[in-house]
Amino acid sequence: MEKKHIISLTGDLASGKGETSKILTEKLGYGIYRNGQYFRKLAKEMNMSVTEFNIYVEGHPEIDKQIENSAAEYAKSNDNFIIDARLGWYAVPQSFKVYLKVDIDVAAKRAFYDNDRKDTESFATIEEQKQDMIKRCNLEKERYYNLYGVRQGDISNYDLIVDTTYKTPEEVAEVIIKEYERWLTR
Repeated sequence: MEKKHIISLTGDLASGKGETSKILTEKLGYGIYRNGQYFRKLAKEMNMSVTEFNIYVEGHPEIDKQIENSAAEYAKSNDNFIIDARLGWYAVPQSFKVYLKVDIDVAAKRAFYDNDRKDTESFATIEEQKQDMIKRCNLEKERYYNLYGVRQGDISNYDLIVDTTYKTPEEVAEVIIKEYERWLTR
């Protein structure tokens, strides 16, 4: 399979995908393609939380397929970019596929204190945030398996797994760039 100059970045909720992808675009001079922002925008437009919208999309698989297929379409005529999308690795198998993982307690704290999430995720406690994240993760896993027959969390799908629990986004980006450059030369 021909390799493309594309890094598909996915992972656990609040694993640092957004910040890491920003750093990667700056350091590599790449563009970015984000499915998550579009998903959140749709949730907000429908006056739903991200979790409620996940449940809604289960009954409307055409929305999910439209969102995920858009990355594959974009990759057909573009190169030198980062895909920040749950199934970017599946949509563009010629990409360097990266999974970011994080401890759920750390993820819940990150998400709880992230002001950018407040319009689609609003919880009174970190524990409520954590329970919602677990629910959302399970909904996504089930939906992706039912729609596409894939398991997002299966590490064999990826070229690189990075645990971000105790790493800064800058450190994560450095690991990714180093391994990406190695992958391109193999």
